[in-house]
Amino acid sequence: MSLRLHAPVVLPCDPSCSVLRDAVVDVVDGRITHVGPAADAPAFDGEVRRLTGILIPGLVNTHAHSPMVVLRGLGGDLPLLRWLREAMWPAEAKMSPADIGAGMLLGAVEMLRNGVTTSSEMYFHGPELTQAVLDAGSRVVFGAAIMDLPGLPWRPMTDEITRWIDADGLRFGPHERIELSYGPHSAYLIAPEALGEIAGLARDRGALLQIHVAESPEEDVEQRKAFGSVPKLLERHGVLGGRVLSAHSVHLSPEDVEIYARHGVGVAHCPGSNTKLASGIAPVRSYLDAGVKVGLGTDGPASNDDLDLFEEARLAALLSRVTTLDATAMRAADALLLATRGGAAALGRDDIGVLETGRWGDVVHVDVDDPAFATGLDAPDDQVLANLVWASGTRRVKDVWVAGEQVVADGETTRVDRRAAQAGVAAVSKRLR
Repeated sequence: MSLRLHAPVVLPCDPSCSVLRDAVVDVVDGRITHVGPAADAPAFDGEVRRLTGILIPGLVNTHAHSPMVVLRGLGGDLPLLRWLREAMWPAEAKMSPADIGAGMLLGAVEMLRNGVTTSSEMYFHGPELTQAVLDAGSRVVFGAAIMDLPGLPWRPMTDEITRWIDADGLRFGPHERIELSYGPHSAYLIAPEALGEIAGLARDRGALLQIHVAESPEEDVEQRKAFGSVPKLLERHGVLGGRVLSAHSVHLSPEDVEIYARHGVGVAHCPGSNTKLASGIAPVRSYLDAGVKVGLGTDGPASNDDLDLFEEARLAALLSRVTTLDATAMRAADALLLATRGGAAALGRDDIGVLETGRWGDVVHVDVDDPAFATGLDAPDDQVLANLVWASGTRRVKDVWVAGEQVVADGETTRVDRRAAQAGVAAVSKRLR
């Protein structure tokens, strides 16, 4: 399949956040083969779509528990640890594999309609979750949730994902839509020695390890007493050094940040969830300045409570500015890059998050027939970027392609009946209640 997308503005999300005028994105067999001004484009023998808005890469959600759409609104006024113990974990214990599939399907639909083409999920029942992603046509990095609780020991859960990776490989499915990874929940639920063993298995396979770290001040008191901090614990027990994604990472010291930079650890910054649960505000500007790879995450739709990465980009920039009292701490361009190339880098992926030759053709078309863009696309570059990040948001996402296949057309998913998916989640939620 060959497709050329021709638009008045293309934002490839290269390091300088270039604004290309009257430009094209060519996708052949799922991969991008050319990005640049239309006047310089090579001859093209394929379908050409002339669009009226802005093209950006598919957004990358670096931390989510999307099947929790079936629990949305549950315990919404509780702090983190009470919310987990009193609301989430009891309800999740009742969820069947089919429930998780229904939740992931609607979560994928919601994200695609919001311009999110890839999400990194930490959850259970991987076969049902990944099948839902394939049905919707999006991408997922599935991190098999690993805990160590009474009746839920860590080793069988670890062995299960190891067997799956060894059988099917890290990436598979049409256009490599599925990636498998390890998801040990946290250092307060899993002993350091077990974390080290899980990390060794992940490193041996080149797999990502995703783990919650320093989300709230109350969660890791014992670990901080014993080791100084969770990053120090992780370093001492050989967890770092491979592909590691540290979710939340709100309460890190400068020494912790140096550890992350030294080991190439990625951070999933989740400002919406962190503010809703009153967990704190991560000093992301200092992480970026130290060379830490940072992407954005929504966290679960029961703690956020949406799957809107444009909102996370705005929140990340606003919170960075207000906590530093510096209006230049994070620009609109910086926020957009966190949601795209930053997320890909945090996940250790070089095939998504940017519109450039060789990466997958995951593209989002933002409609500009809206008051947010009344100043026009012929405005200066910084004004176009400002209007996209500060003023428009997900309501203007019109079309989405994953590997060159259109999965959202005029705001609705093409593969999945959204209303049927909503009804499926409603039935699950009613039963769980």
